[in-house]
Amino acid sequence: MKKKPQRTDGTAQQSDLLLDRLAAGLSEAEDHSPIYMRLALALAEAIDTGQLGRGRSLPSERLLAEHLDISRVSVRRAIAELEREGRVSRRHGARTVVQTRVRKDLPNLTGFSDDIRARGMKPSFSWISRGTAIGTLQETMALGLPAQSEVIRLIRVRLADGSPIALERAVVPKSILPDAMLVTHSLYETLASLNAMPNHGFQRIRADVMSPEEAELLQAAPLTPMLIAERRCFLEDGRAVEFTETRYNGKVYDFISDLHL
Repeated sequence: MKKKPQRTDGTAQQSDLLLDRLAAGLSEAEDHSPIYMRLALALAEAIDTGQLGRGRSLPSERLLAEHLDISRVSVRRAIAELEREGRVSRRHGARTVVQTRVRKDLPNLTGFSDDIRARGMKPSFSWISRGTAIGTLQETMALGLPAQSEVIRLIRVRLADGSPIALERAVVPKSILPDAMLVTHSLYETLASLNAMPNHGFQRIRADVMSPEEAELLQAAPLTPMLIAERRCFLEDGRAVEFTETRYNGKVYDFISDLHL
């Protein structure tokens, strides 16, 4: 990797530190995935750890390409992946800015079944698929894994009192959950039996509409509003243990959180 001269102003020094960290991360990467995927993962880590704060601009494509000694096409593809994930957005003047999102912390870390029981309903589910798979870029980013890592992916329809209300995709590192068939009902019960129960996590909620395939699974009309909850959970030592995306029928499900002054 090319080494660029250090600059003296504060913002420039922060940029230099980021570029050096990215260069070191790419040179030390053990996986052999495409360079753009490794750069996307490195930038995502910088965002998640706060080195690239919300509202801050990424270094230009030219600067990234020159400092990291890679093509601008690779840089552009990496940024496009981050934009697709909603982590960055392009602004006027071709600046790429870390996306600012309103975040509401939900105080209780509970599974779907406990949540439904707390609402006075009976939870159940039907499997769509479960097994070992190569993680998508979104999944490996969320779990802090190298690109192309194997993960356990569990996809099911969640029901309340027999009615389908949500589609759930849960992903766990294979190093933590070695076999998808160990999960017969509750993922959290299985993780607890493996001494890998989540210690803390955070959740992001956004809105969308159902695709025809999602609408069919949830017995709703296409374009019905959805609430999408993305949850990342961690072990006490900081390792990511779970990434779950749950797509709720927005017409039959709402989120409630206590507010305290």
